[in-house]
Amino acid sequence: MATGYVYHEVFSWHDTGTVTGLFPSDPAVGLQPLAHFENPETKRRFHELVVVSGLIDRLTRLTARSASDEEILRIHTGDHLERIRAESELPKGGDAGDGLSPFGKGGFAIACLAAGGVIAAVDAVLDGEVENAYALVRPPGHHATAEMGMGFCLFNNLSIAAAHARHERGVERIAIVDWDVHHGNGTQSIFYEDPDTLTVSIHQDNVFPPHSGLLTERGAGAGWGSALNVPLPPGTGDDGYVHAVEQVVVPALRRFKPDLVLVACGFDAGAMDPLSRQMVTSDGYRRITRLLLDVAAETSGGKVAMSHEGGYSPAYVPFCGLALLETMAGAEPFGDPFLPIVGGFAGHPLQPHQAEAVASAAALVAEIGNRES
Repeated sequence: MATGYVYHEVFSWHDTGTVTGLFPSDPAVGLQPLAHFENPETKRRFHELVVVSGLIDRLTRLTARSASDEEILRIHTGDHLERIRAESELPKGGDAGDGLSPFGKGGFAIACLAAGGVIAAVDAVLDGEVENAYALVRPPGHHATAEMGMGFCLFNNLSIAAAHARHERGVERIAIVDWDVHHGNGTQSIFYEDPDTLTVSIHQDNVFPPHSGLLTERGAGAGWGSALNVPLPPGTGDDGYVHAVEQVVVPALRRFKPDLVLVACGFDAGAMDPLSRQMVTSDGYRRITRLLLDVAAETSGGKVAMSHEGGYSPAYVPFCGLALLETMAGAEPFGDPFLPIVGGFAGHPLQPHQAEAVASAAALVAEIGNRES
């Protein structure tokens, strides 16, 4: 089993500035300078653990390349593209669009390389160079809409890669599974009327963006039924996430029968993350990855490409990511020294209220492919 791996050191040079988590530092209101939540540490440490663990020797290194204006414009408006390009030339850079997503000088080029890195992963899978691939890119992408960036995202990397697969590679049916803890609102909005793109988002209920990712968001027009959300209660642990994948993602992919499966892979549902209240461990990520790979083998010939999204615990994200990559590559586990602690937290067994939330989403799977009357 060959697994592709995209990483470039310049992704750690994407500059989100000196802020207080989310907001510019301001002594007058008590905001002491700190670092942005979306800073290089989690992804840099993830990559370095991949190397130190020896897993890098089992992976096929893929070279990131910059996405072109044409490729980006398949998804984003010209105004958005040009604003990011222009602000990238300013001495202190700019913001993706929501006031919470700063980027430094030169950020445009890094964002283009991130989008192109995901394209490279998809191309390697479609070419048969690898069976599956993981793009460890930065900045992330799944919150970016056609018109603006938000939620730390400049361009919607996975959507750009999906459009490339369709327009340049002739892939017809694409499923995008998003298990970042925050709703994949940008990806959903981009494909909301597209019956040939299934978007499934498993996320903590109403955590970000506010009032987004509801069960009632089902797509529109010809695409009605092709958007599916699984909002989970806070405190959902390994068994709850596994249950959601078993009861919603697996049957949804079997019903949709995609030619390619893409995954927006965030590790912010992890048990030590500061921006969510879920409890998934490295073992949980290993289990849901196995389920996804198995159903992809049934439905899309195993063609899976993943793009890195969120995850803000520099200590724990690397071990969750390593477990996922080991599963993709069929490698023996290196180990997770945190697992005896986080795996012992109360609440990992499936709870009745979690099962009820999953059942509500599972009931909608039958509507995939049924147009709104």
